[in-house]
Amino acid sequence: MATTMSWEDKKRFVRRLAGGGRGFADRYGFRVTNNPASLFQLLYLSILLRRPGDPRRAAQTAQALRDQGWESAARMSRSAQETRAATLRSCGRRDADELAGRLGDLAALVTERYRGDLRRLRGVAKYDAVRERAALKRLPAVDDEVVDLFFREVQALWREVPPSADRRALTAARRLGLGRSADDLAALAGSRESEKLAWLVGALAIVDLDDRYQQIAA
Repeated sequence: MATTMSWEDKKRFVRRLAGGGRGFADRYGFRVTNNPASLFQLLYLSILLRRPGDPRRAAQTAQALRDQGWESAARMSRSAQETRAATLRSCGRRDADELAGRLGDLAALVTERYRGDLRRLRGVAKYDAVRERAALKRLPAVDDEVVDLFFREVQALWREVPPSADRRALTAARRLGLGRSADDLAALAGSRESEKLAWLVGALAIVDLDDRYQQIAA
């Protein structure tokens, strides 16, 4: 349902979409701040969003993990696998045992390799997004799609991350006639180095998730 709009109309449209000043993670209660706990939560939220199932339930599962006190890599690494699995099962995860193991491995490796702080990963990668992607993919349960979801959020903080948009956001952008790439969206947002792009991409992802195309077009 691509719409025909002038460039200025598109810019006004994306300003309205991003006007809430919140990205996808923030809308689900995960603050996007450059501290170790926040970054680790964004990473495991991205892993949960990557897995099959309802993204809302994935966000609720991430909230449940955080509510158990596992807001940091160090704390999650000290938790028992069965306790993690029980929490995941209570959220309806059929893969609870396997996922609990993967999250435990993730937390342990982030704690061991980066002292629980993904900012150290960034430093080791010399603030280069390609190296950051490669380093993240060496962590358990992290693949390119997880990195895309993580970068979608942290591009507001990590200025070296290129304009990043996940599959849902790009689907919405295409259907709304706003472009086909993260670069297209960055041009409309007005800056490659602004949290405005993260807000826009998050808003578009939610439009697709909630199937709000008719409402938005109206």
